Amino acid sequence: MKPLVVATGNPGKLQELQAYLAESGWTLQLKPADLEIEETGQTFAENAALKAQQTAIATGEWAIADDSGLSVDALNGAPGLFSARWGHSDRDRIDRLLRELTGHEQRTAAFICAIAVASPQGNIVLAVEGHCPGEILTAPQGAGGFGYDPIFWVPELCSALLS
Repeated sequence: MKPLVVATGNPGKLQELQAYLAESGWTLQLKPADLEIEETGQTFAENAALKAQQTAIATGEWAIADDSGLSVDALNGAPGLFSARWGHSDRDRIDRLLRELTGHEQRTAAFICAIAVASPQGNIVLAVEGHCPGEILTAPQGAGGFGYDPIFWVPELCSALLS
Protein backbone atom coordinates (compact mmCIF):
# COMPACT_ATOMS: atom_id res chain seq x y z
CA MET A 1 0.00 0.00 0.00
CA LYS A 2 1.22 3.48 -0.86
CA PRO A 3 1.43 6.11 1.88
CA LEU A 4 -0.73 9.22 1.61
CA VAL A 5 0.08 11.97 4.08
CA VAL A 6 -2.93 13.89 5.34
CA ALA A 7 -1.88 17.51 5.81
CA THR A 8 -3.30 17.84 9.29
CA GLY A 9 -2.35 17.19 12.88
CA ASN A 10 -5.96 16.28 13.70
CA PRO A 11 -6.41 12.52 14.27
CA GLY A 12 -10.19 12.93 13.84
CA LYS A 13 -9.73 14.26 10.33
CA LEU A 14 -7.42 11.33 9.57
CA GLN A 15 -10.11 8.86 10.71
CA GLU A 16 -12.74 10.64 8.62
CA LEU A 17 -10.59 10.43 5.49
CA GLN A 18 -9.74 6.78 6.21
CA ALA A 19 -13.44 5.97 6.11
CA TYR A 20 -13.83 7.67 2.72
CA LEU A 21 -10.66 6.15 1.25
CA ALA A 22 -10.86 2.68 2.82
CA GLU A 23 -10.96 0.91 -0.55
CA SER A 24 -8.37 3.14 -2.26
CA GLY A 25 -5.20 1.18 -1.55
CA TRP A 26 -3.57 4.10 0.27
CA THR A 27 -2.21 3.98 3.82
CA LEU A 28 -3.07 7.31 5.44
CA GLN A 29 -0.81 9.01 7.97
CA LEU A 30 -0.71 12.39 9.70
CA LYS A 31 1.76 15.04 8.60
CA PRO A 32 4.83 15.40 10.83
CA ALA A 33 3.91 17.23 14.02
CA ASP A 34 6.71 19.77 13.56
CA LEU A 35 5.58 20.74 10.04
CA GLU A 36 3.74 24.05 10.34
CA ILE A 37 2.01 25.42 7.26
CA GLU A 38 0.75 28.98 7.19
CA GLU A 39 -2.58 29.31 5.39
CA THR A 40 -1.90 32.40 3.29
CA GLY A 41 -4.29 31.66 0.42
CA GLN A 42 -7.15 33.95 -0.50
CA THR A 43 -9.55 31.01 -1.07
CA PHE A 44 -10.26 27.60 0.41
CA ALA A 45 -8.83 26.03 -2.76
CA GLU A 46 -5.57 28.00 -2.45
CA ASN A 47 -5.16 26.98 1.19
CA ALA A 48 -5.83 23.30 0.43
CA ALA A 49 -3.26 23.40 -2.38
CA LEU A 50 -0.67 25.13 -0.16
CA LYS A 51 -1.06 22.51 2.55
CA ALA A 52 -0.94 19.55 0.15
CA GLN A 53 2.03 20.93 -1.78
CA GLN A 54 4.13 21.84 1.26
CA THR A 55 3.36 18.54 3.00
CA ALA A 56 4.29 16.52 -0.10
CA ILE A 57 7.59 18.37 -0.56
CA ALA A 58 8.50 18.09 3.14
CA THR A 59 7.75 14.36 3.35
CA GLY A 60 8.58 13.22 -0.18
CA GLU A 61 5.23 11.39 -0.24
CA TRP A 62 1.84 11.93 -1.85
CA ALA A 63 -0.24 14.34 0.26
CA ILE A 64 -3.88 15.33 0.57
CA ALA A 65 -5.22 18.46 2.25
CA ASP A 66 -8.51 20.23 2.73
CA ASP A 67 -9.69 23.64 3.76
CA SER A 68 -13.27 24.43 4.56
CA GLY A 69 -15.56 26.90 6.20
CA LEU A 70 -18.91 28.60 6.32
CA SER A 71 -19.89 31.46 4.01
CA VAL A 72 -22.95 33.49 5.09
CA ASP A 73 -24.55 35.65 2.42
CA ALA A 74 -25.86 38.37 4.76
CA LEU A 75 -22.33 38.78 6.17
CA ASN A 76 -20.68 39.12 2.73
CA GLY A 77 -19.23 35.62 2.97
CA ALA A 78 -18.01 35.82 6.57
CA PRO A 79 -16.75 33.97 8.50
CA GLY A 80 -15.30 32.35 5.36
CA LEU A 81 -11.59 31.61 5.56
CA PHE A 82 -11.69 32.61 9.24
CA SER A 83 -14.44 30.13 10.20
CA ALA A 84 -12.25 28.23 12.68
CA ARG A 85 -10.79 31.41 14.14
CA TRP A 86 -14.06 33.31 14.67
CA GLY A 87 -14.04 32.40 18.35
CA HIS A 88 -12.24 30.27 20.94
CA SER A 89 -14.74 27.41 20.84
CA ASP A 90 -17.59 26.07 18.73
CA ARG A 91 -20.02 27.74 21.12
CA ASP A 92 -18.21 31.12 20.82
CA ARG A 93 -18.30 30.90 17.03
CA ILE A 94 -21.99 29.99 16.95
CA ASP A 95 -22.89 32.75 19.41
CA ARG A 96 -20.95 35.33 17.40
CA LEU A 97 -22.59 34.27 14.14
CA LEU A 98 -26.07 34.43 15.65
CA ARG A 99 -25.34 37.89 17.13
CA GLU A 100 -24.06 39.20 13.80
CA LEU A 101 -27.17 37.90 12.02
CA THR A 102 -29.53 39.65 14.43
CA GLY A 103 -31.94 41.71 12.35
CA HIS A 104 -31.04 40.00 9.06
CA GLU A 105 -33.90 38.25 7.31
CA GLN A 106 -31.61 36.67 4.75
CA ARG A 107 -30.03 33.61 6.41
CA THR A 108 -28.73 31.72 3.38
CA ALA A 109 -25.25 30.26 3.66
CA ALA A 110 -23.03 27.51 2.31
CA PHE A 111 -20.41 25.19 3.69
CA ILE A 112 -17.48 25.16 1.31
CA CYS A 113 -14.80 22.47 1.22
CA ALA A 114 -11.77 22.31 -1.05
CA ILE A 115 -9.50 19.27 -1.37
CA ALA A 116 -6.13 19.08 -3.09
CA VAL A 117 -3.75 16.19 -3.73
CA ALA A 118 -0.06 16.74 -4.43
CA SER A 119 2.59 14.42 -5.84
CA PRO A 120 5.84 13.88 -3.89
CA GLN A 121 7.39 16.65 -6.01
CA GLY A 122 4.67 19.08 -4.91
CA ASN A 123 2.66 19.15 -8.13
CA ILE A 124 -1.08 19.54 -7.55
CA VAL A 125 -2.68 16.63 -9.41
CA LEU A 126 -6.23 17.01 -8.13
CA ALA A 127 -8.11 20.03 -6.85
CA VAL A 128 -11.85 20.06 -6.19
CA GLU A 129 -14.24 22.32 -4.33
CA GLY A 130 -17.74 21.56 -3.14
CA HIS A 131 -20.54 23.76 -1.83
CA CYS A 132 -23.41 22.66 0.39
CA PRO A 133 -26.12 25.35 0.38
CA GLY A 134 -28.28 25.83 3.43
CA GLU A 135 -29.62 28.30 5.96
CA ILE A 136 -28.57 29.52 9.38
CA LEU A 137 -31.09 28.71 12.11
CA THR A 138 -31.92 31.21 14.87
CA ALA A 139 -30.76 28.82 17.61
CA PRO A 140 -28.79 25.55 17.84
CA GLN A 141 -30.83 22.41 17.13
CA GLY A 142 -30.31 18.70 17.62
CA ALA A 143 -27.54 16.75 19.27
CA GLY A 144 -24.07 15.97 18.04
CA GLY A 145 -22.20 17.60 15.23
CA PHE A 146 -19.39 20.06 15.62
CA GLY A 147 -18.42 23.49 14.41
CA TYR A 148 -21.39 25.31 12.94
CA ASP A 149 -23.41 22.09 12.41
CA PRO A 150 -26.00 22.85 15.15
CA ILE A 151 -27.17 26.02 13.35
CA PHE A 152 -26.77 24.95 9.71
CA TRP A 153 -29.91 23.57 8.10
CA VAL A 154 -30.08 22.01 4.63
CA PRO A 155 -33.72 22.34 3.48
CA GLU A 156 -33.09 20.28 0.34
CA LEU A 157 -31.80 17.35 2.39
CA CYS A 158 -34.68 17.56 4.85
CA SER A 159 -37.23 17.65 2.00
CA ALA A 160 -35.65 14.56 0.42
CA LEU A 161 -35.81 12.68 3.73
CA LEU A 162 -39.46 13.54 4.26
CA SER A 163 -40.65 12.59 0.77
